[in-house]
Amino acid sequence: MAAKHVSVVLAHGAWADGSSWARIITALTAEGVKVSATPLPLTSLADDAAALNRSLDRMEGPIVLAGHAYAGAVIALARPQRVKALVYITALAPDEGEKVSDLFYRLQPHPQAPKLAPDNNGLIWLPDEAFATAFAQHASAADQALLAAAQRPISQNCITVPVGRPLWKEVPSWFLVAEDDRMIVAETQRYMAERMNAKTKAHAVDHAPSVTAPKAVLDIIHDAIGAVGVS
Repeated sequence: MAAKHVSVVLAHGAWADGSSWARIITALTAEGVKVSATPLPLTSLADDAAALNRSLDRMEGPIVLAGHAYAGAVIALARPQRVKALVYITALAPDEGEKVSDLFYRLQPHPQAPKLAPDNNGLIWLPDEAFATAFAQHASAADQALLAAAQRPISQNCITVPVGRPLWKEVPSWFLVAEDDRMIVAETQRYMAERMNAKTKAHAVDHAPSVTAPKAVLDIIHDAIGAVGVS
């Protein structure tokens, strides 16, 4: 059972919103855990960090902060006062001076990864068909349609600026490596997890395990909650 005095804040990645955490929210709430899915504007890394910190201000007690994909860069910029653990769900974890794009394009992409380009507004959308082929290939057709319909575009300003000193250098971290990820290749995930010295679990899941493999996500969040609860 999770430690009930620990709050959990969830940060969605690019091409998603808070609803992508629905199964995680439902399960944690049923356990009596206070949980919030922070809405990120995806307009710039600074905007997203500010939005996350506003969400943290609404929570009480020690916090486990979990980020999916792009949000790994965001959670590492959170104000550290009450953040006691970071959980990376197939996430990007740039080091100081790196850009998100440096890691996203570190290795040759998966053959079925979508080709991405900004529109006339400088926003990057995921092609609808990519939710079935790369983003959540293990999801049901209904879930894929929902993800596509609810997607939020990400600005180039989120991924093309160097980050500051990341919080994972001071705060214990956990990392779920998605072996079947077609958006962020698993080798890059392992590379990041190892240099973070994160407690790592690897599963044969796709890029959206909060939707397609919620138990794997819950298990690693529970690990972090348990560590915070006894500290």
